[in-house]
Amino acid sequence: MNKKTKLQNLNDLKAESILGGGQDRIDVQHKKGRLTARERLDLLLDKGSFREVDPFVVHRTHDFGLDKQKIMSDSVVTGWGTIEGRLVYVYSQDFTVFGGSLGEVHAEKICKIMDMAMKNGAPIIGLNDSGGARIQEGVVALAGYSDIFLRNTMASGVIPQISAIMGPCAGGAVYSPALTDFIFMARDTSYMFVTGPDVVKAVTHEEVTQEELGGASVHSEKSGVCHIAADSEADTLYLIRKLLGYLPQNNMEDAPFIQTDDPLRMDEGLNNIIPDDANKPYDIKEVIRMIMDNGHFYEIHENYAQNIVVGFARLGGHSIGIIANQPAVLAGVLDIDASEKAARFVRFCDAFNIPIITFEDVPGFLPGTFQEHHGIIRSGAKLLYAYCEATVPKLTVITRKAYGGAYCVMSSKHIRSDVNLAWPTAEIAVMGPDGAVNIIFRKELEKAKDPVKKKAELVAEYKEKFASPYVAAQRGYIDDVIEPKETRPRLINALEMLSNKRDSNPAKKHGNIPL
Repeated sequence: MNKKTKLQNLNDLKAESILGGGQDRIDVQHKKGRLTARERLDLLLDKGSFREVDPFVVHRTHDFGLDKQKIMSDSVVTGWGTIEGRLVYVYSQDFTVFGGSLGEVHAEKICKIMDMAMKNGAPIIGLNDSGGARIQEGVVALAGYSDIFLRNTMASGVIPQISAIMGPCAGGAVYSPALTDFIFMARDTSYMFVTGPDVVKAVTHEEVTQEELGGASVHSEKSGVCHIAADSEADTLYLIRKLLGYLPQNNMEDAPFIQTDDPLRMDEGLNNIIPDDANKPYDIKEVIRMIMDNGHFYEIHENYAQNIVVGFARLGGHSIGIIANQPAVLAGVLDIDASEKAARFVRFCDAFNIPIITFEDVPGFLPGTFQEHHGIIRSGAKLLYAYCEATVPKLTVITRKAYGGAYCVMSSKHIRSDVNLAWPTAEIAVMGPDGAVNIIFRKELEKAKDPVKKKAELVAEYKEKFASPYVAAQRGYIDDVIEPKETRPRLINALEMLSNKRDSNPAKKHGNIPL
């Protein structure tokens, strides 16, 4: 065979490999409203940047007729490329080949690319579209999953790990995405569950569809498994590209800095955003957008535990993580889901050198037997632990209420927050003035000729003596009380002051967070 023939043979093999399971199966994939593995990579990565690894690797199984099916590559496409010019490693499961099922070689390809990502300190992105373990390969397939799980765990906190669920992800397969930092799902075409509808029906006699069991809406609104649900596969891949812009390549680097031209901007609207009635809600997201660069806020877990808001933004060009109580939902109380949502986000930011800004307006923890019986103590402790453990720059702004144990938990000065500011509307106390007066002055109120008038006087006195931000400021628990409109320049100045912050925790194998 001459050189020209060999080159032609190579090109023919590559063309065959690119077709995966063949044009007929590609057509079926498209009819389901889903892209192919390679089409997804084309949308995710910078044009022309993808370099494939192991395009000719195929399974080694000869049982059940697998050796008679002609394929040029196994059911996953792996390699590297760039997003906005920055290196990333990727794998994209190919549903047109054996339904994207995972076997020995499939797992080896993923493990190889994950090892490369770890060695070279760059994010790993997995596009999941698989029918699960390859039954024909038995325990070898299960071993492959375990090999991937181990690498997910070792990579945690070292490189960003992102999973996109682009089709089915069921059984043991769900645990690799669950171990990664962020999970994206495409509405109507993706789902995740440990046991399918047939098993659920057999065990519980409950009729349930795949979508009801584990669709994007379920996991982004109820279970909290999904961090971002997008309307289409294209939107999903676009949002992954945007997320990476806020993240560093690895735990030894900082996130990209993007110069802003208005670091001293002040928004007068902030001075009027807090209602005069302390019981009236307002939208904390408006506050965030008024302060951040270009008004941009990349929210994480938008539809889950909405009484707390988390996400990424830029402030003075710096990438930051934001945790904020949301007075517009359940008055911004901390409950089980909100505490765990925020705790995990704090730990991600701390692992990847992203400063944390906390906007606090919290009346306390949600009361009730459900919360107590389902572990609000344990869940609240997770958030407390996460803030205490974090060594990145931590800034806190108390906009209104900061009551009880929730004041302590939400990045107070006492748990190593670096800079704590308060607006004049801040109320910092053991509990709300109404409740405090009812307890402290119970006898006086019972004897008063006009209990309503007396209570109003006592509440006003309590606010001035105990709930005012100036009381905390006198103790040094608040570094300054500022006009709301000053918040942006003051936070940017604090970030720059803390740019060389060095803090550490005691030497130990690891702590024991109350899981």
